[in-house]
Amino acid sequence: MTAAAHRVVIVGAGFGGLAAARALKGADVAVTVVDRMNHHLFQPLLYQVATALLPPGDIAPAVRDVLRDQHNATVLLGEAVGFDVEARAVEVVLSDGSHRSLGYDTLLVAAGATDSYFGHDEWRAVARPMKTLRDAVELRSRLLAAFENAAAAEDPVERDRWLTIAIVGAGPTGVELAGQVAAMARRTLRRQFRGLLDPTRVRVVLLDAVDSVLPPFPAKLRARTKRTLEKLGVEVRLGEKVSGVDADGVELDPGGRRLPARTVVWSAGVKASPLGEELAKATGAETDRKGRVLVAPDCSVPGRPEVFAIGDMISLGSIPGVAAPAIQEGRYVARVITARLAGTRPPGPFRYHDRGTMATVSPGDAVADVRGLRLSGLIGKLAWALVHLTYLIGWRNRIAVVAEWTWMMATGRRSQRIILEPASEQRITGTHPG
Repeated sequence: MTAAAHRVVIVGAGFGGLAAARALKGADVAVTVVDRMNHHLFQPLLYQVATALLPPGDIAPAVRDVLRDQHNATVLLGEAVGFDVEARAVEVVLSDGSHRSLGYDTLLVAAGATDSYFGHDEWRAVARPMKTLRDAVELRSRLLAAFENAAAAEDPVERDRWLTIAIVGAGPTGVELAGQVAAMARRTLRRQFRGLLDPTRVRVVLLDAVDSVLPPFPAKLRARTKRTLEKLGVEVRLGEKVSGVDADGVELDPGGRRLPARTVVWSAGVKASPLGEELAKATGAETDRKGRVLVAPDCSVPGRPEVFAIGDMISLGSIPGVAAPAIQEGRYVARVITARLAGTRPPGPFRYHDRGTMATVSPGDAVADVRGLRLSGLIGKLAWALVHLTYLIGWRNRIAVVAEWTWMMATGRRSQRIILEPASEQRITGTHPG
């Protein structure tokens, strides 16, 4: 790296941002990765942290550790809050509260997405999302506390309310979470409470306004997934729209019916990171109805060839908002940058190579659609595990995750059953930290 190396600032250390940074290893550029968290989060396994299967560190390697051998890359812990595209600078608030203007020659924004409550952000206090590591750890405490409170409850009605877990959203996250919670209740808890709690009374209710689970999947796999969930004891209630959420449960349309539940999890929708709106304002770019930035075919912001955006925060055709496209986009943008610097012809428009869609349904079952090849059952589970281990960063993390999976499959025990709050704080009210 020369003293006057081309400055590349990457905002976001998710799948896309980190893929771009690593693809620039060896290039004559100075890469600065900015993220408000010090870790890269493997979101596809976040629900396993929430259900006491995996410890947080197994799916969240430190960004500095991931880039430790990349001498042209530095990491800055801070939150990007704005852009000055004329001055080619990113405004960053550092972890100590101070502000810094970070200059760039090329900017890549990969800020991801956040949860959408469809105009009802007040529901967030009781219907917790699952997008961050903190969300998952708090949900783990909440689930385990619900079982403890149910075991201690003397009123049967109150006990049933604690034993009802409502999950809003029947996409991959909701399906995976519902299957794991049901398995945890019926296998793990049976041995732990010894007569204080009947695991068969745990109600896991999966709710969605759509007419099927896993809408992006082929009909055959959707039907199989629904049957598998029901065999696990999950109540799959489709065509029911949530119209209200409070600390005692959810209200449903049509009919204004009510589902009493002390634990409500939100996995019903996402929208682009608020940073996408800031980028659009700064560059004059357009956004779609979900707040995603409309980018050019090479992932650059129209009219600003030195500014790129990738991942869940952009709209580029019908590309799904999952890890694989973000990784491919990050590597692609790195090729564009190096080609420009070398004065060679840049690659053509970005093309997403779809390697399939997968979701796990239970500890021993998963469904997958890999280029028209439909897999399910144990074969689907093995394919799902292989793909996830491939994307998971670091051999230590991969080995640790396999060890936890093996332990759980062999014994039914989950090693991460830790509640963070003391007993006096475990009764859920209308508010929640975060």
